[in-house]
Amino acid sequence: MSVFDDPGLFGRLWAAEYDDGDTNPDPAPAVDFLADLAAGGPVLELAIGTGRVALPLAERGLAVHGVEASEEMLAHLRAKPGGDQIPVVVADMADVPVSGEFRLAYLVFNTLFNLVHAERQADCFRNVARVLSPGGAFVIETFVPDPRSFDRDEQVQVRAVTEDSATIRLHQYDRPAQRFIRQTITFDSAGVHLKPFAMRYAWPHQIDEMARQAGLRLTERYADWHRRPFQADSPSHISVYRKE
Repeated sequence: MSVFDDPGLFGRLWAAEYDDGDTNPDPAPAVDFLADLAAGGPVLELAIGTGRVALPLAERGLAVHGVEASEEMLAHLRAKPGGDQIPVVVADMADVPVSGEFRLAYLVFNTLFNLVHAERQADCFRNVARVLSPGGAFVIETFVPDPRSFDRDEQVQVRAVTEDSATIRLHQYDRPAQRFIRQTITFDSAGVHLKPFAMRYAWPHQIDEMARQAGLRLTERYADWHRRPFQADSPSHISVYRKE
């Protein structure tokens, strides 16, 4: 199955090392921010993964539910203390296949962009709006695309070199489609190992329009989880949308 059509691919390839990744941010600021908005819950996390955000929220007494496309990610969640107490539906997060009304839904760490088709991103907003209670919040965290970071259609990066292995990362951009495919390739004595990944990025105003069409309105936007003001040059944003 194509990297563009397999919602569980990322989890299958990266679950074993997801919690150990150097690029994974400390979830504590996100947990504090989301707990403030939860208004007692219940709470829904899309792409719940290994539970880095969901478990601390549950420890604060919130009823947390999740959607996750990868059985491998879910296995890591279940292996953690309290992880077997969180109800999770294994499915594509864009479908939001849950019932009931939630005071808060959230999609963090750029994961909206893991939906690599514009129509599926729009589906996600529409389906989240369906399960939010009146006045409920949908929180999105993504980077702000910077065209300077993909000024060439292809990029090659050296990730690691040792006496026993070498890892390189290649990107190819499709700027009209606002999409890229990334391949992380490791060469070692066991052979060649491939870890493909794709994203469909969007600018804040485009995300706002998807929300508007789903009946959600932007009420807050910050540069980070500490609620620092969002500026024109902010590299990321935390956006809060409310159901009208």
